[in-house]
Amino acid sequence: MKNSFRNSRILVIEDNPDHWFFIEKAMELCLSEVSATHITTEQASIDYMNSCLHQEWDLPTLILLDLYLPNPENGWRVLEHIKQMPAPVNQIPIVMLSSSNQRDDIAEAYHKGISSYLVKPTQLEEWISYFQKLRSYWWETATLPKMKFSL
Repeated sequence: MKNSFRNSRILVIEDNPDHWFFIEKAMELCLSEVSATHITTEQASIDYMNSCLHQEWDLPTLILLDLYLPNPENGWRVLEHIKQMPAPVNQIPIVMLSSSNQRDDIAEAYHKGISSYLVKPTQLEEWISYFQKLRSYWWETATLPKMKFSL
């Protein structure tokens, strides 16, 4: 079953302006139907996710989380906060983006509940390829849970 692009949004938690530039360009080309919310700090990320508890319509379909915000402790805290939130927030798929290809970072990320781990590319063409694959997988292949709060 394909997921609808209608009202789809991606939360991008990325503190590096150069990486955000590449992400934004790749999204314009590959996910133009999807709205992006860009957040740059740990606290702003936590505040945004907390606000989603009261505004279901703001729930992202997918979260792209940079591990180093600017330190890995920041990224881990954001991830742990989201995973401790009530459903459906804690069910949102999280793709961790990182410049780190360290085995320990990758293993810990999966242990803490991410859906996927991607090592950040360095060229725009590679970012575009990543986002074509994100589109294909998360919107055209995977079946995601309904993002509704139970009353």
